[in-house]
Amino acid sequence: MTDLRLAIWDVDGTIVDSRETIHNVMVEAFRQSGLVPPEYDDTRRIVGLSLHEACAQLAPGASAEDIERLVTDYRNTWVRARARPDFHQPLYEGAMETLEALRDEGWLIGMATGKTRAGIASLFKLHQLEHFFDTIWCADDGPGKPHPHMVEQAMGALGVAPGASLMIGDAIHDIAMGRAAGVRTLGVSWGFGAAHELEDAGAHEVHHDFGTLNSSLRAFVPVSGVG
Repeated sequence: MTDLRLAIWDVDGTIVDSRETIHNVMVEAFRQSGLVPPEYDDTRRIVGLSLHEACAQLAPGASAEDIERLVTDYRNTWVRARARPDFHQPLYEGAMETLEALRDEGWLIGMATGKTRAGIASLFKLHQLEHFFDTIWCADDGPGKPHPHMVEQAMGALGVAPGASLMIGDAIHDIAMGRAAGVRTLGVSWGFGAAHELEDAGAHEVHHDFGTLNSSLRAFVPVSGVG
């Protein structure tokens, strides 16, 4: 048994309530590109994927040129959104306290997010979270979700085995990424993914509030492997 324990967190829909912002930015990007904007139920299903793959799924009939323009419009729309004085993405109630508890209890904490480095920097300007994370991996660092790259890199950077690591996220792509990396996956139902979708994706647990999630984290015992 190892004393090391690593909690790897998704951000959007897990720590930060970015549901409205992400959808509004996507809708505006589609409008700028001259494409029919997606419904929220479509947007929520692609959150966490690489931006090119997400746009391709939302606009399946678009050409490669259209997808590139859409990606550019999305990024530029985000820049403008972040620059507005009223820009705000609230933390979910209980998120900060959970991160503080993990730090106090000696956990290592990682981030595996579909955000870019610019998006992470914006997050840290809004919320004082940077000091919690021992390692951060994002869309700029290699293959995106559901590829296991970010989870594997987080474990490798900190020297923690899969059996001593957890992936916590709200989307099926988080669950698929964690399962592919061989770690235990904890789904949360307050973000972009529905509980039944997380269960169908193979989440080892699904939590509906930070209270039960905290209880699970306190009870976690590292093992030699994850089924």
